Amino acid sequence: MSQSLIHHFWGASFPGHEQRYFFNYGSDLTDMTTENYWPEAHAIDVVTDAYLRSGDTHYRNLYPLWWDGMPRYHDTKSHTDGWWAAYVDDMEWIALALVRMYETSGEKQYLEKARQLYDDWIWPTWGPDDETPWYGGITWNTEVKKTKNACSNAPAAILAAKLYINYPSEGYTHGKERDAYLKESKRIYEWLRNHLLDAETGCVYDNMNGQGKVNRTCFSYNSGTTLGAADILYHITGEKAYLNDAVKVADYVLREMSGNGGVPKDDVHGDGALFHGIFFRYFAILAKNHDLDKATRKRYRAYLTHCATVLANEGLNHRTMLYGGRWHQAPTDDEPVCLNAHLTGCMLMEAVCTLR
Repeated sequence: MSQSLIHHFWGASFPGHEQRYFFNYGSDLTDMTTENYWPEAHAIDVVTDAYLRSGDTHYRNLYPLWWDGMPRYHDTKSHTDGWWAAYVDDMEWIALALVRMYETSGEKQYLEKARQLYDDWIWPTWGPDDETPWYGGITWNTEVKKTKNACSNAPAAILAAKLYINYPSEGYTHGKERDAYLKESKRIYEWLRNHLLDAETGCVYDNMNGQGKVNRTCFSYNSGTTLGAADILYHITGEKAYLNDAVKVADYVLREMSGNGGVPKDDVHGDGALFHGIFFRYFAILAKNHDLDKATRKRYRAYLTHCATVLANEGLNHRTMLYGGRWHQAPTDDEPVCLNAHLTGCMLMEAVCTLR
């Protein structure tokens, strides 16, 4: 499926577009709009997954091409730097992908850009700490300054933790010290836990809006990044409360959000088509945590295996190797597929491949 991502969505795969180093939003040139910034991060993340799984340098060779093309093709509308976006969470997804590119290539410019995104454009949207009723929190959109979303806080906590982990031993000649990133990661997660995590059920609420009202909608990607933030902070600190949070959030998704034959709901178009893929990415990492009891690890692995089996048997077109966002119905051979939907399928399958 990851190879089909390149075949059907990578712009440079098509005659006449050999320099289009950008993932198209629709399969086979059906949608070539370029304002869809955040799926680019998850597309190159899948390429990274495929490289880690296979060791095939064909995948890693796409890194410098995407590095060149993504900021050139991304339509920022109002900013001169193609890495910038008004939506803060979009920059967080990109920065997280860049960190993984660094981790798998050793190319420092990827880490440096991730750090710049975080230091200059993401963390500055925090707070203020004494501002009622939000008392901190990372802003969701720079044009909607008082809305604090789970999708802008949980990934930021993961990113700050990753920058702490990958801080070079020789340090930097400018900017923050290493410990500042861990401190900020913990602050962001604490804000998320206090404002948007239901401690009883494990539901992660979507946002606290400009009036301070909490939107109690629960989306799978917020669950994934929240448990991902809790899991990485547990690995860094050893504090069991983080791991307990991760389990509670994961169990909510399995219990309350998997009523479609034991899998999440269908999502064919738009942002929602990518949500489950993000959940699967971080849930699979948690499922491999050996500090979980054996029964919980077995249950989590069984859930991922079931989802992958349903997708492979019912949702995947085995001629085009495309997944269109419907678990129990494969796209037809000539049906346009949204990048986001196919990415969810790729992310699930790549996640299952790590369960060894």
